Amino acid sequence: MPLDPLELPLTARTYETRVLGGVFGALRDAAPDFWGRRVIQRHVNAGELLEIDYLLQSPDDRAGALGFGLAVEPPAPKRDLNQTVDLEKLQAAADAILADEDRPPNDALTAQAEELLLIGTSMGGARPKAVVEADEALWVAKFNTSSDRWNNARVEHAMLQLAAPCGLEVATSRVDAIGDRDVLLVKRFDRERTANGYRRARMLSALTLLRAGDSIRDRERWSYPLLAEELRRLSARPVEDGAELFRRMAFNALISNSDDHPRNHACIAVDDSWRLSPAYDLTPTSPSSLERRDLALACGDQGRRANAANLLSQCGRFLLSPDAATRTLDEIEATVRARWYEIARREGVSERDCERIAGGFAYPGFRYG
Repeated sequence: MPLDPLELPLTARTYETRVLGGVFGALRDAAPDFWGRRVIQRHVNAGELLEIDYLLQSPDDRAGALGFGLAVEPPAPKRDLNQTVDLEKLQAAADAILADEDRPPNDALTAQAEELLLIGTSMGGARPKAVVEADEALWVAKFNTSSDRWNNARVEHAMLQLAAPCGLEVATSRVDAIGDRDVLLVKRFDRERTANGYRRARMLSALTLLRAGDSIRDRERWSYPLLAEELRRLSARPVEDGAELFRRMAFNALISNSDDHPRNHACIAVDDSWRLSPAYDLTPTSPSSLERRDLALACGDQGRRANAANLLSQCGRFLLSPDAATRTLDEIEATVRARWYEIARREGVSERDCERIAGGFAYPGFRYG
């Protein structure tokens, strides 16, 4: 199997790269992101770590299908998975790391909790998280923090529930309560339960498909139309995935999700065929401007501007006709307007939090040209 069928096809040549510290994007996708690096730095306590150190120190149950080790034989996957009964310990360990608290000497309980927290450090993102097992499936547990403006667990779960009637394929999610705190559980779509354990799906982030990095110099390649064209090269169902990506772009614009960066989009392959993964990390913001909102990725002729005219301007690159794209946009806008509040309240978002996020939905400037 090629690690990346577009950039690293199976040939006799030797591939080299100088970008990203000498790490190809397909390998970088298996590395921990901000939160995981923070946990590993605290756990290892060995000074400055190189990119290869993070790959070796993060647990084997990372996103995608790759494992890393120093021997010729690949490392055996660990079977001691966190359970949902561990959520309270995991939340406490995450709170301690966020507060930069030093681990008390010889504190076995804290050490054990941080060992549990290491499982999941290779899942991307900046929010504290861990991987847990429940109902014969693996879930990413995402914890609330004291600095959140609203109950992120409830709000993100509500956005996933809102996205489904808007026509998006979304990851399965639920909210568990631990004491007076809520934890969002998102079912992993890169794992499938079998009689012999969990079958792994390969995964490539949109950041890798766009041949881009995280720095400001790479932002010119952060683009939904460019990603749609890469999907046409990679996906086994380019027409369906192009339309799905357009719906996600429209939905992100209509909930003011400015965190739609390329790490929050991915493709997966369970067998030989690649396809766009289910949607995840759908979070609203509530900016003060009523006229202009921007997304993280460019949408069309006006760059990152999140308005209807810009979203429709390059619909052909998503393999959509102007009429089909306009109908899709109108339907999603109508659903968001009509149902965001009802779904948010149904999923336990408080009235106060609904007031805080209300400005994010179908903002007035969305129909400004």
